[in-house]
Amino acid sequence: MKKSLTVVGAVLAASMALTACSSNNNNSQSSPSASASSSPSASPSASQTAATYENFPHVHYDLGATRHVPFTEITKDNVNDLGVVWTLDFKSLDPSIPNGNQNFSMVIDGIAYLTTSKNHVFAVNALTGEPIWHWAPDEALYENTKNMYIVANRGVAVAEGKVYMLLLDNRLVAIDQKTGETVKIVNISDAVEGVTVENGYYETVAPVYFNGNIYVGSSGGDNGVRGFVMAYKASDLTAAWDSPFWVVPPKGQDWLKNAKWNGGGAVWNPMSFDEETGLMYFGTGNPAPDLYGVDRPGANPYTDSIVALDSATGKLVWVQQQVSHDLWDYDSAATPMLITAKINGAERKVVVHGSKSGEWWAYDYKTGEIIYDAVQFAKIIDHPEPTEEGVLIYPGIYGGQNYAPETYDPESNYVLIPGIEMPSLVKSAPDGAEEVSEFGTTIGEVPPDIIPYGTVTAIDMNTGKVAYQYDTDQEMRGGFTSTASGIAFYGELNGKFRALDIKSGKIIWEFQIDGNTIMSAPSIFTVDGKQYILLTSGGTKPKAFVFALGGDKTQGAATESTEKGAHG
Repeated sequence: MKKSLTVVGAVLAASMALTACSSNNNNSQSSPSASASSSPSASPSASQTAATYENFPHVHYDLGATRHVPFTEITKDNVNDLGVVWTLDFKSLDPSIPNGNQNFSMVIDGIAYLTTSKNHVFAVNALTGEPIWHWAPDEALYENTKNMYIVANRGVAVAEGKVYMLLLDNRLVAIDQKTGETVKIVNISDAVEGVTVENGYYETVAPVYFNGNIYVGSSGGDNGVRGFVMAYKASDLTAAWDSPFWVVPPKGQDWLKNAKWNGGGAVWNPMSFDEETGLMYFGTGNPAPDLYGVDRPGANPYTDSIVALDSATGKLVWVQQQVSHDLWDYDSAATPMLITAKINGAERKVVVHGSKSGEWWAYDYKTGEIIYDAVQFAKIIDHPEPTEEGVLIYPGIYGGQNYAPETYDPESNYVLIPGIEMPSLVKSAPDGAEEVSEFGTTIGEVPPDIIPYGTVTAIDMNTGKVAYQYDTDQEMRGGFTSTASGIAFYGELNGKFRALDIKSGKIIWEFQIDGNTIMSAPSIFTVDGKQYILLTSGGTKPKAFVFALGGDKTQGAATESTEKGAHG
């Protein structure tokens, strides 16, 4: 991907900074025709010389979701000079912000766009941490989501002078990028029938901007909803497709019994896009009920699949199912990654993806032809059918690879996979049960001598084989961002932020943050050639941190807390 370079004059920067500082909210409803600027709301400085910015402009850096940046200032030789430049405590800005954070941040022209659980959005000066504006959810959202267990938000899209976010209660909002004022809010149910909280839907996914459209997925597959993806025009939030792409058929048709909890196929995470062909790729969730398949015979297409659509029309191009008739909650949850890699000695464009099943695939980007099939990265794969008495399944319901993203390093030709080694004990509903729960099962207690942990696995794209694998302290729930200097950065649930030498598989730096858990991947950007790393934490201390060479090396106290939940 080409570097995104922007030059902002000192006079313009100063005037924009003054404007931004006068507005720290807001959630007031403004006209859909409210003015919007393609520039961010403030420059990080008003110096007499212009600044240059290399951005992190999409939720996974580029539209192929590679999370690989071309920056080289931080190297294997100087990485130990990294320290904290600033920290932002979200709860100090608004005590109503819930615990937990899974935000994948964006940085554009020196402005960071950060979200928290329950849909707070902050625009922040990326060099100082100073808040520019704060968009807070309305009372309707709190009322509509008061009984929800999963309340995470994974990020925004920024384009056409607006910040776009999916609200937990199934609305799509456009926020003025410059002022933080609401431009427009639409109910997804206006264009996609039945998408309401009452019907079991909610939204945690980050939207994606591509070719003038905003693309959205769907959460709530375990509640028996009918998973979908939909496109909206970024200009006015009207429907860009004639109809959504539905992952599963309507209730009562094909394999779907007309029962309350039957459905599934949620699209939990952002799509990736091929800018040349216009194809879009996404993973789909499990069929429902999760662990009880009597009422849903057959393979249950297109659940647990990688799907390619024509992004302009929403029409199906190809689909590959990764787990047939899933009985173990093995969503294909993470965003597929589109890369051009050396395979069997020749350059080839492919879509790669790791599943909660603990297996990894590579497909031809145009046809879906399988290139590497079900490469095992989980240490144990053993998933007998659930019984009334209960069975241990490996991987457990969290994966494998959950929503945490992979990265691809062209220099080593390695894909890095974040893994979870944590079984689950599942008990099925009795065969022939008149009514089952939304999961069709009970999740039991795993034996206490089983200690969950994670793995980092490198796949050599030339061979499709594991180049190396090592264990992490806790489950890998955050994912990677890699750099052109051969380093991958990632965090763990215990608050350890680490740097990996991609080629050798050795950890070369670590930092204990003073937040709790890390459940997202860092964003990396530059200002005037200086490289910065932005990271968010969750748990009971949701915070944001920016690191750079020469920053404060004082580390925080280790934490024993971990954060569960967060399905796909």
